[in-house]
Amino acid sequence: MSDEQIQHAIAALVPEGSRVLDLGCGDGAMLAHLQATRACSGYGVEIDDANVLACVKRGVNVIQLNLEQGLALFDDASFDVVLQIDTLQHLRNAEVMLRETVRVGRVGIVAFPNFAHWPNRLSVLMGRMPVTKRLPYQWYDTPNIRVGTLADFDALARKNGLLIQDAFGLEQGKVLRWMPNARASTAVFVFTR
Repeated sequence: MSDEQIQHAIAALVPEGSRVLDLGCGDGAMLAHLQATRACSGYGVEIDDANVLACVKRGVNVIQLNLEQGLALFDDASFDVVLQIDTLQHLRNAEVMLRETVRVGRVGIVAFPNFAHWPNRLSVLMGRMPVTKRLPYQWYDTPNIRVGTLADFDALARKNGLLIQDAFGLEQGKVLRWMPNARASTAVFVFTR
């Protein structure tokens, strides 16, 4: 599944005109897309210098901030939607960031590579860590601190008192609701407090 397919599927979840905070926004492609197609406004949060510059070049408002330090910069309910697209697996403070997501936003949307996707299971069964389009790194050079599954996130959300409004998988541009934990390379959750 391409980044663009994930971007379009996530964008469809964001209501028109929303004020959006995109955590770990990368080069700002998602926010630029939301501004152009959904009349959204907001900010990206990014730590990488080159990505911050790319955001500025795209006309995306960006704040250079290390997410490990939290979101104290933002007031409660400052945003309609807070996005964490391929960000959660890189954070040491994942639980804190999930709670912060619903503190500063009315709705959180998280997407991450689903480690329970059947090709990954097959790789592990064969005794190797998977290397796929969604998990393209070898085990020794991955930027991911952790891997997770749809079932894992569901349990984590419940543990932290988050209410899951929607959950599904994405695979080759298609939304999967039947057995997404095994059939989808990307997990997507929409949640509130």
